[in-house]
Amino acid sequence: MDKKLLDLYDRYIEGAINRRAFLRKLTVLAGSTTAAWALLSILEKDQGRAEIVPADDSRLDAKHVSYSGTTGDIKAYWAKPKGDVKLPGVLVVHENKGLNPHIEDVARRVALEGFLAMAPDALTPLGGTPKDESDAVQMIKKLDEEQNLGNFLAAVQYLDSQPMCTGKVGVVGFCWGGAMANQLAVHSQKVDAAVPYYGRQPASEDVPKIKAFLLLHYAGLDERINKGIPAYESALKAAGVNYQIYMYEDAKHAFNNDTNPERYNKEAAELAWQRTISFFKEKLKTP
Repeated sequence: MDKKLLDLYDRYIEGAINRRAFLRKLTVLAGSTTAAWALLSILEKDQGRAEIVPADDSRLDAKHVSYSGTTGDIKAYWAKPKGDVKLPGVLVVHENKGLNPHIEDVARRVALEGFLAMAPDALTPLGGTPKDESDAVQMIKKLDEEQNLGNFLAAVQYLDSQPMCTGKVGVVGFCWGGAMANQLAVHSQKVDAAVPYYGRQPASEDVPKIKAFLLLHYAGLDERINKGIPAYESALKAAGVNYQIYMYEDAKHAFNNDTNPERYNKEAAELAWQRTISFFKEKLKTP
């Protein structure tokens, strides 16, 4: 798909333009209203069609749970290997499309690697993630930033406090969730390792607060997010934060999402995932 279309969609889902302006510009780029709606249906595809680990996988215990957040009870998806062995925890933070089947699948993938995985639904205060992903994109813009951060900090606390948790906690987030992964590294001393995928960077003045190990994944064609890398790296170096950064040169923003054929980059996604799991095993399982 044309890069201009993807860039326009990115601006829309990040809140830089409203839906009316987005549709007007999309119609111009597409050439007609009919073509614009056809493109929109491709951009807003079905999140449930690429399931890697079945929801009923016999190797896992998976279920929906809730925990106490700053705005009340927050819904989440929980997955862990069967058995009573204590394991590190990994918080999985969704994109701006909410806690959909794709993110639940990602949580199961994490669990199969030997972790307690939990994926909160940030949209719980607004009624939970809707089936229509375009509705989720609009709803997520309405979240109170401070309260939302508090809900995720509570998720870290909840995961850390579970009897089956070793006391080591990591976080992995994608897009909107990548920005949250960065913020959790800033604001929670309980986060031992964080892996933001193409996430917006924290303010440079907040970087010295980071005590977690960082693994940063970026897409080479993601100009909007990549503009923040130089300042972030400079601040990380100045603060002495332990970090690794990888750039996937031919990949687009959201390259890990295998339900999105327009953005998914199999080679980049598999390499980034391998690095992510190896990173978590090294930082969370090594005494």
